[in-house]
Amino acid sequence: MRTTISLNRKWAFRKDVSVPPEKIDPAWDYVNLPHTWNGIDGQDGGGDFWRGTSCYMKEIPKAELPAGERILLDFPAANASADVFVNGRKLAHHDGGYSAFRVDITEALAEQNLICVLTDNNVNDRIYPQNADFTFYGGLYRGVNAIGVPAAHIDIETDGNPGLHAIPKLMGDRAEVTLRTALIGDAAGAVLRYVIRDAAGKTVAETETEAWEAVLPIERVHRWHGRKDPYLYSAEVTLLRGGEAADSVCVRFGCREYVIDPERGFILNGEEYPLRGVCRHQDRPDLGNALLPCHHREDVDMICEIGANTVRLAHYQHDQVFYDLCDERGLVVWAEIPYISAHMDNGRANTLSQMTELIRQNDNHASIVVWGLSNEVTMMTPHSDDMVENHHLLNDLAHRLDPTRPTTMACVSMCPIDDPMAHISDVVSYNLYFGWYGGTVDMNGPWLDAWHEKYPETPIGVSEYGADALNWHSGQPHQGDYSEEYEAWYHEQIIPQFFSRPFVWATHVWNMFDFAADGRSEGGENGVNHKGLVTFDRKYKKDAFYAYKAWLSEDPFVHIGGKRYVDRVENPARVTVYSNQPEVELFANGVSLGKKQAENHFFYFDVPNEGETRLEAVAGPCRDESFLRHVDTPNPAYILQDEGMVLSWQEITEAEGCYSLNDTLGDIAKSEEANALVAGEVLAKLPQRKGPVGDGQESEAMKEMRKSFTVIRLIRMTRAKMDKEVLLDINRRLNEIRKP
Repeated sequence: MRTTISLNRKWAFRKDVSVPPEKIDPAWDYVNLPHTWNGIDGQDGGGDFWRGTSCYMKEIPKAELPAGERILLDFPAANASADVFVNGRKLAHHDGGYSAFRVDITEALAEQNLICVLTDNNVNDRIYPQNADFTFYGGLYRGVNAIGVPAAHIDIETDGNPGLHAIPKLMGDRAEVTLRTALIGDAAGAVLRYVIRDAAGKTVAETETEAWEAVLPIERVHRWHGRKDPYLYSAEVTLLRGGEAADSVCVRFGCREYVIDPERGFILNGEEYPLRGVCRHQDRPDLGNALLPCHHREDVDMICEIGANTVRLAHYQHDQVFYDLCDERGLVVWAEIPYISAHMDNGRANTLSQMTELIRQNDNHASIVVWGLSNEVTMMTPHSDDMVENHHLLNDLAHRLDPTRPTTMACVSMCPIDDPMAHISDVVSYNLYFGWYGGTVDMNGPWLDAWHEKYPETPIGVSEYGADALNWHSGQPHQGDYSEEYEAWYHEQIIPQFFSRPFVWATHVWNMFDFAADGRSEGGENGVNHKGLVTFDRKYKKDAFYAYKAWLSEDPFVHIGGKRYVDRVENPARVTVYSNQPEVELFANGVSLGKKQAENHFFYFDVPNEGETRLEAVAGPCRDESFLRHVDTPNPAYILQDEGMVLSWQEITEAEGCYSLNDTLGDIAKSEEANALVAGEVLAKLPQRKGPVGDGQESEAMKEMRKSFTVIRLIRMTRAKMDKEVLLDINRRLNEIRKP
């Protein structure tokens, strides 16, 4: 029978080594796996995290490897390319940093063995991702295992597949489960025993056959029903030689059926089941993506706490541990490959291989309901014939490998709804950021209505939406101020728009957790995307977290917003309370400020702000406390004052009926005088972006998005070096130009 051991301890490691050494240099560092070399420099900003080829080496006697006629090395992931050597002999090359691969090392083994793995996350033009808003951590960040198997064994080498595929088909209260496997080696005379067991371990169906495929029935089938009832069966195939078990593989699966309807949204087992949830990246401070199972469990616990029933696993294949947890907890999953941001002419083969591995390695997971083809791939350039063809090939491949699941893709918000890219996959979602990167938050719902009216037969969802928030605070939050209050207000406005439209098949907040994007320089903390509902270290749940908990969770709770916003100048102070209870009463220093009801779960109170005030909210059996203090001048610690912020919001004067730096470029373009002033005095002085479309050039989609930026927001995002007094003068001149 097969045995597996971990090889995670004590690997010699050195960066910038591209040729396998003949022996381990004692001067090298020793690391335990999982490991990445970008845990620090991939999170500190500047976009300069080290990318190159590094070497991992391990000495191991053959006697310490698992028993078996064949020995396999199991790599759950190696970012982004890997070359595997044993005793100086190259045995494998793998491209794709997020999927598993396995290597048979038997023929290269000796009594003493030197394993060498070269991993490479360098810039290239053929392996995705290369251009994206997250850090591409290099390394053996999911560890390494050794597996011993008999000479004839169940195939887990091909595409890194699990060895057994379970495909259930439901017919009322009965299921027929196709169990499919493959063998490597001389299988003459072999018999395969297939067994299905229920969640309690009781055998519900079994058979023995020489065929590599069997169909077993389950009577009175217990369905997997998301968060409500995530029931799982197990399937096992055993290779019998002479009546004795020689090899065996066991997988879990769930029996469920679903449709994605363009009018009614997601329907699970015949029941309307609106998908409302979050996106998730897999990294942590200092650790990067080298996570342990406890980290994955903590993430799932918080996603479930918020009441979400779906998670989009962006923008790549995640750890099997996480998919298993989603199966167990009933989270519906969108799984995708890292075909993102920009199309590469030489990348087609890699998209196809990554999609093949994603599906072959994950098709047993009951939680997964869609395969994602790409994300925002028209952001940098308009669609090309090659891009469109690449997507059609991916779409056809996904259907061929897995006819049971539909495909989807995430379109960038500027992608026109008539663009052919938006009509390749079975269902589609858009990344909508009206109210953050441009436009206003009330534009989101009408945009969805416009899509639905024009394409009523195509299910539409929202794959990303959100606003950055750090520990900045304001009683009058503005779009782009990075305050926790604006993020909370943004989500308070957007939740009713999305959740009240039953045709929206899924909504995924961007993001559940802050995550590293080393090229970012926004919000006063470089290297991190701060759109999370929870901080990067998972220690603080922002107020927006509780806005969703109020709508989605059935566990009674009450939360007073603004706990980090203590010092306030405004009197009265607006305080928001979140609760899923029908009524909330707020007390200030023991005095009731009244009881309120709110159908939208957001309870707004005007609190007298004099001296120090202790607040207590009571909602049914739930209580929460907070504290605020009156101050005469704003606490400077609450106001973003990084080098990219030339002016604070308070310094930009606005004259009624006239322009200011707080107006969008689209509005300013309506006035010839204002447009000429901004074009000549501001836009001409902004740094020119360099990228795939050519130095200083932008796609039409990017140009369209720019129209929705305010002038001051664009200055801050480009970190233009402009004199404060010059900007104040431009703002004064704009204040003298009346709007048409």
